[in-house]
Amino acid sequence: MQEEIKPTAVYTTEETRKILKISESTIKRLLKRGLIRANKIGGQYRILGHELLRLLSPEVDQKATDAYQKVKSEAKEKTKNW
Repeated sequence: MQEEIKPTAVYTTEETRKILKISESTIKRLLKRGLIRANKIGGQYRILGHELLRLLSPEVDQKATDAYQKVKSEAKEKTKNW
């Protein structure tokens, strides 16, 4: 069964490897080259689901980004006079 990648979820390198079905050396190479952007926290990398979607399917990522921006814009508009 394929795991759904949640844009706001935070994944470890191990979880990312399993999702992408790649080896440890490949994930290290992708991180080192900057093909996967990650944050290092406590000596370990953390990767946003949004970043995985960008890597795997730019179209799906763009749709998710557009939907988020629309909701954000609507929320700002509704709350600006509060």
